[in-house]
Amino acid sequence: MEKSFKSSAKDYGMYLGLALTLWTVIAYVIDLELMVNLWLNLLVLPVVIIGFGVVSTAKSKHILGGFLSFKEAFTSYFITIALGIGISFAVSIILFNYIDTEAAITIKEIAVEKTIAMMEGFNAPPDQIAKQVEAMENNDLFSFKSQIFQIAQSLVFFTIIGLIVAAIMKKSKPDSQ
Repeated sequence: MEKSFKSSAKDYGMYLGLALTLWTVIAYVIDLELMVNLWLNLLVLPVVIIGFGVVSTAKSKHILGGFLSFKEAFTSYFITIALGIGISFAVSIILFNYIDTEAAITIKEIAVEKTIAMMEGFNAPPDQIAKQVEAMENNDLFSFKSQIFQIAQSLVFFTIIGLIVAAIMKKSKPDSQ
């Protein structure tokens, strides 16, 4: 029996979730500082996530005989991204809220130190630095509420990218133009 494009997108979402989980575990084992590394979090990880979404969309196009509507392209992309990000955040919640709560505290301390260094590098006034540090110290990065907010932010960002990917990848059948 031929695989549906939604089933394929779910598979790619599982692969993405596994890749992001693997990244979390590797960073956790090697060095917690990797989890707050600006370059990894703003450049490498989004490229990996978008890459999985694009590959999933391309596979869906192949499954559907080379033709893919905008809706099908976006659905394939979104299922992959949402599932992968959801798995990754679930692992983070479990790891940092139940398995090793001390690691969550360490990550927050590293993030505060990096923020102070960055703000000092930009010659920010000490009162602004103090306000930012206070806000960070009062925020539990790994609370359920914080994680839900981060998931929502991620999904909004990647949905916008997904709309662009879907527009590029769509291909109508010749008789339905």
